[in-house]
Amino acid sequence: MKRNKLYVGLALLVLGVASCKPEIKDFTPAAGGTANFSKYIAVGNSLTSGFADGGLYREGQQVAFTNLMAQQFKQVGGGEFTTPLFSEAQANGSGYIQLESLVNGQPVMKQITENLAYRSASPKLLTKYTDPIQNLGVPGMRLDLAFVPQFSSLNMYFERLLPDDQVGKKTYFTYATEHDHTFFSFWLGNNDALGYATNGAVYNPLDPTTKLTDLATFTGAYQNFINGLTAKGSQGVVATIPDVTAVPFFTTVTRAALLAAANAAAKAANPNAPEIKDIYIATKTTPRAATDKDYFVLPFSSAGLLGKPNGANIPYGLHPANPVADNFVLDEAEAAQVVGRINEFNAAIKSIATAKRSCGSRCKCVFNVCKKWYPHQRVGCKQ
Repeated sequence: MKRNKLYVGLALLVLGVASCKPEIKDFTPAAGGTANFSKYIAVGNSLTSGFADGGLYREGQQVAFTNLMAQQFKQVGGGEFTTPLFSEAQANGSGYIQLESLVNGQPVMKQITENLAYRSASPKLLTKYTDPIQNLGVPGMRLDLAFVPQFSSLNMYFERLLPDDQVGKKTYFTYATEHDHTFFSFWLGNNDALGYATNGAVYNPLDPTTKLTDLATFTGAYQNFINGLTAKGSQGVVATIPDVTAVPFFTTVTRAALLAAANAAAKAANPNAPEIKDIYIATKTTPRAATDKDYFVLPFSSAGLLGKPNGANIPYGLHPANPVADNFVLDEAEAAQVVGRINEFNAAIKSIATAKRSCGSRCKCVFNVCKKWYPHQRVGCKQ
């Protein structure tokens, strides 16, 4: 479903203010202060680019928070801000997921497959866009892989932005820092934890995007990137990393909903079937019954595995001898590990931003906003 999820909070805030004071006075934009917004670039991953609903498409690109920021910057001297939009004929870009219905409380999703922007089906390659741009957001970009040139040949969104002779040779760090700018926004690091979490805290050595980046690597890479962006005296703003366990990928498929679906299926097959009270999950130690502190990933709902018998006629997920696989669940201990690492990442970000401000580089840290303003994208309330 196409929804502007990230700006629900802003809308609620505006409505709240309006309800308290119905008489609106003329608004005069604040002065730009010392910041020079004439050449603003946005460095980051999915949210920076406008990625939404499991894909990158034109409508999502147009409402990316970076585009909205650039529009406001124009009121205080900001220049043009170009996003590598898909054409109207290929407006659905990579394709995206649309909610079709709910069955027994579980979402039924539909993959949008028309008006896509692929120039190759195997390997999947998107229509090139190599004209000058200021929105440099690349879905799937990680901080650790931003310094690996080969990643540009593995990530179709980054490959799309590079001339053919630079694919596999240019790092995202080089690509971003070589863009002339007077002001930047920087939001990387989310995927350094999210890729691991969305795979149920299972690291696949053949897939570097499933690794949980260690703190030393993260801190060094972050420092190098900020040094590169501020090397010529540019000012900028950085953002901390949200609580990844609060996104719909982890909160849509609940234990209660799975139990309700399993019982409905059992009763449909046999009205006298006993009540199913537990769903069993694999953990790093032994299988156990799931609790409400465990997170089932969104793809588990559409996998259609729950209750399916194996060769020994043991239903999947309904018996400890055939538990839900680890990659489909971020269990309580794994979630605590991910949240703990994110807290370490955020402490490093704040430290680096604070150091830059104290030495005159003016790198401002934007801390996360409260859950009640972003109900679909909770990012914490402490800062």
